[in-house]
Amino acid sequence: MHFNDIIKKDFKDVLGQEDVKRQLKSALISERNIILVGAPGIGKTTLAKNVAHLIGDKAPFVRVQGSPDLTAEDLIGDIDPIKALKFGPTSKEAFSPGKIFQANKGILFFDEINRCSEKLQNSLLQALEEKRVTVGSYKVDLDANFTFIGTMNPEDTSTETLSDVFLDRFDLIYVHYPESLEIEKTIVETSGHNKIDFPENLLDMYLSFIRDLRADDNVEKKPSVRASIGIYERAQTNAMVNERNKVSLRDIQEVLVSVLSHRMRLKPSVKYLKTAKNYIKDEFKKHLEKGGYL
Repeated sequence: MHFNDIIKKDFKDVLGQEDVKRQLKSALISERNIILVGAPGIGKTTLAKNVAHLIGDKAPFVRVQGSPDLTAEDLIGDIDPIKALKFGPTSKEAFSPGKIFQANKGILFFDEINRCSEKLQNSLLQALEEKRVTVGSYKVDLDANFTFIGTMNPEDTSTETLSDVFLDRFDLIYVHYPESLEIEKTIVETSGHNKIDFPENLLDMYLSFIRDLRADDNVEKKPSVRASIGIYERAQTNAMVNERNKVSLRDIQEVLVSVLSHRMRLKPSVKYLKTAKNYIKDEFKKHLEKGGYL
């Protein structure tokens, strides 16, 4: 990787997050292994994929999708039984390399690293620290000088806990929600499908509502940018189904619960008194009254 190129190039698909971009560039230049930490739908994967643009086409960018079913053999490699019969079970020729070797002199991107088992985490320690991996009864030298970029959602309780020993091999970069309504509006209009007219005042209104929900102390799991895009697209198609060529307030109201209710979670002190569905409806009504829409 050419350091000057990394400094001069920009993350072409990522709006905002300027502090995160600077930290990511700094980590790449210093060849540090990093984990991008943040809630779902705020651009962690997009940021990581844009690294391929920064480092250039010649450097490999290898992606691994985190899963409880992923094994160390998938990542590191294993002995090929056919080659073992031909060359012998302890020969290097019998070893079939995994994705770590494919990332030689480039980036190994591990999406949702905390969805992997503790066993897989442990198998990565040696590769990250020593650039060597023990396979079978012999050692295979890792010819890979890769930079590891992972992502994780710390709010996902269904995943594996990353051990202190594992985390000690990384720098953590925290990714946040869009800094302003204008940035989020640009993301929505750029990423979402544009089918019919969506009045700007209605777009600003529902985006400000979503941003208010993120700041709401009663909301434990915040609605992501995917929720913003979802309402943008569904309000348009809802209007089309009703044979209208322009989005109305009614269209937003009719799709709001469908898009939002499963993408947010109320705190325990609130959810036993009110469902997410009713909370969204009540808060949206208050938002409309405050903005003079009712």
